[in-house]
Amino acid sequence: MNGALSALPPHERRRLLALGRDDVEDLARRRLEGEPLQYLEGTAAFTDFDVVVDPRVLIPRPETEGLFDLVVRELGGDAPSVVVELGTGSGAIAIALARRFPDAAVHATDISEDALDVARLNARRLGVDITFHRGDLFAALPDDLRGRVDLLVSNPPYVAEHEWRLLPPDVRREPRPALIAGPRGTEVLERIATGASEWLAPGGLVACEIGETQGEAVREAFAVLGDARIRPDLAGCDRYVVVRYER
Repeated sequence: MNGALSALPPHERRRLLALGRDDVEDLARRRLEGEPLQYLEGTAAFTDFDVVVDPRVLIPRPETEGLFDLVVRELGGDAPSVVVELGTGSGAIAIALARRFPDAAVHATDISEDALDVARLNARRLGVDITFHRGDLFAALPDDLRGRVDLLVSNPPYVAEHEWRLLPPDVRREPRPALIAGPRGTEVLERIATGASEWLAPGGLVACEIGETQGEAVREAFAVLGDARIRPDLAGCDRYVVVRYER
C-alpha cells in the first residue's frame, strides 16, 4: 500500500476503508492535512446513536456524553416536563434527552443557522420531536418558557482566546465561535448563570460542561442559583457544574 492511506495510523486507515468510497486516498490526504476524521466519515457516535457532523458543528466528545449521563443521574427517577439546551450544535445532547424523556417538551437553541440546519437534520433522522430556536442563549427562547424550564443543559464555548493556538490542529478545524468564549474562557458560562433564574422552574436543574481549570470560578458564578457543585469527568478533571435552582 502506497500513498496517503498508508501513512495513517492503522485504526484510522480501517475506518476510512470501511466507508467503501472510491476517493479514499483523497480522504486520507485530507486527514493527514488535519481534517477531523469524523468530518471525513460524516458522522460521530453519541451515546447509543450517530449524528451527522460536518464543519458547521462541533464533533461530540466523550466528555459531552458524560454531561448527558450526569444529568440522568442527577434527575434520578424524575422526568422533566420542559428541557432546554443552549448552544445545541449538532443536536446530540437535545436528541439524547428527547430519547430519554419522550414526554418532555425539548427546546434547543443555537446562534448559528448552519448549526441548526445540521441539528434539524439529525432530529429528523432519529425521529425525535425538538423545537429549535435561533439566537444568542436565552434571547432565542420564547417568552412562554419563562419560569417553566425543569432542565437546562449546555456545552457552551469555554476556551479562552489565548488557548486557541494550543489546541490540536484538528480541533482548530472545528467552528471557532463554538469553542472560544472570550479572554478568560468563562464568559458564556457566566452569562448562563446570570440569565438562568428568569427561565427555571423552582427546583429546576442546570448542568453545563466547563473547562478543567475553571471549576472554582464557575462554581462561584452559578452559586447565585443555589448550591453549585463541580463534578469530574472520567479522567478526574473538573468538567461539569450542576445546580438546583433555589427560588
